[in-house]
Amino acid sequence: MASAPKDKAAKPASSRIDQQMIRDLADLLNETGLTEIEWNEGALKVRVTKGGTVMAAAPMPAYAPAPAGAAAAASAPAAGSDDANHPGAVKSPMVGTVYVAPEPGAAAFVKVGDSVNAGQTVLIVEAMKTMNPITAPKGGRVARILIENQQPVEFGQVLLVIE
Repeated sequence: MASAPKDKAAKPASSRIDQQMIRDLADLLNETGLTEIEWNEGALKVRVTKGGTVMAAAPMPAYAPAPAGAAAAASAPAAGSDDANHPGAVKSPMVGTVYVAPEPGAAAFVKVGDSVNAGQTVLIVEAMKTMNPITAPKGGRVARILIENQQPVEFGQVLLVIE
C-alpha cells in the first residue's frame, strides 16, 4: 500500500527532483573542470559540487580553515587574526589549492627562516587547472607558513608571513 507522500502527483512541481538535470550538471562539472555549479529556477535551487565539500548557505566558506595543528607545526607561535593585518602577510588572491613546490617531489619554494626577495615565487595556487605563482610582496624572512601542501584555500586567506 503506497502512502500519499511517496506519490509523485501529490508533490508540488517545485519539490520534484529532476535526476537527469543533476546528471547533466555533474557532466558539465567534469567537462569544464569546475568543482561547483548552481542552477536556479523560481524557488527551486540546485547546487552540484564535487570533492565532498557541501555548503549549507552561500555566505559560508567552501573549505574549513587550516587546522590549528597545521599552523602550529609550521611555526612555533600560534597564528591568529594578527597575521591577517601583518604588513608581510601573503594572502591567496583566489580560491584554489595551494602547492608549496613547483612539482611533486621537488623542494619547497620556501621554508620558515628562508630569506626572500620581493617578487620571488613562494607558493602556487591552482585554480581551474591553472597554476598561479604567488610572489613575495616584499623582501624579508619567512616567519610563518600557515598552510600545508595541497590544502584548499579561500580568497584572502593568509598563506604565509614575511618579516
